[in-house]
Amino acid sequence: MITAKQVNELRTLTGAGMMDCKKALTETNGDIEKAVDWLREKGIAKSAKKASRIAAEGLANIYVEGNKAIILEVNSETDFVSKNEEFTSMIDEIGKTILKSDAKSLEEALNLSVNDMTINDLIVAKTAKIGEKLSLRRFENIEKNDNEVFGTYLHMGGKIAALTVLEGANEDVARDVAMQAAAMKPLYLDETEVPSDVLERESEIIKTQAMEEGKPSEIAEKMVAGRIKKYYKEVCLLDQAFIKDGDQDVKTYVANNKGTVKKMIRYEVGEGMQKREENFAEEVMNQIKN
Repeated sequence: MITAKQVNELRTLTGAGMMDCKKALTETNGDIEKAVDWLREKGIAKSAKKASRIAAEGLANIYVEGNKAIILEVNSETDFVSKNEEFTSMIDEIGKTILKSDAKSLEEALNLSVNDMTINDLIVAKTAKIGEKLSLRRFENIEKNDNEVFGTYLHMGGKIAALTVLEGANEDVARDVAMQAAAMKPLYLDETEVPSDVLERESEIIKTQAMEEGKPSEIAEKMVAGRIKKYYKEVCLLDQAFIKDGDQDVKTYVANNKGTVKKMIRYEVGEGMQKREENFAEEVMNQIKN
């Protein structure tokens, strides 16, 4: 006979619902370890059904410890779930686990151990419990030198996260630069990071526009140089006007504070992904049904 104590113990271990725990124990003749495996297998089955769903909501976050930092994005299907404590605590477990590792790829990260299971198993279990497709989309592990500082900034509760590494300047300056990255959406750190094919395409567009405006070919060529400089000011962090003082660019602001920017990473949740088309009322009803 399955006891209430066994059910509660299994619930504590797995976070699964009472009826699921009771069924798991029944199926495994009361063996707790086998019941845990049974629930994991059930979670895998449930998450497989959700694999084709769109998960483009969620949160980005940053974790820092000493000279190491990690920025990551974890997705859910709805913004409603991204505010769920179960979801946010899962992100904390994932972030802190990866931070203590040397993982560089998603495969390596998903196979890391957390609370006697892998990160992948954790996501599967939470998918089954929460009832939405959840996924670790991306992350980057960064290590700095002792003479460098991290700058971190989260916007809109984690919908945008920006991480910077500066040499020579203090953490306040590094945070200002991270805030700049979050707000102004630079695509590159500086001009050297702009791919040649992107630059060529942009130059061709500018030249064609100038020709269509009736400018002679030689004038159009000169206009390309000026407009490319303007393009850099839009897409390169160091060339952008500093948001706290538009009279100077970011590079000048950092230099005036005896620093240089070594790295910038910006994550915006769901960027480049297909979005669900669903209104708030439907979202709430889906949560109730699950």
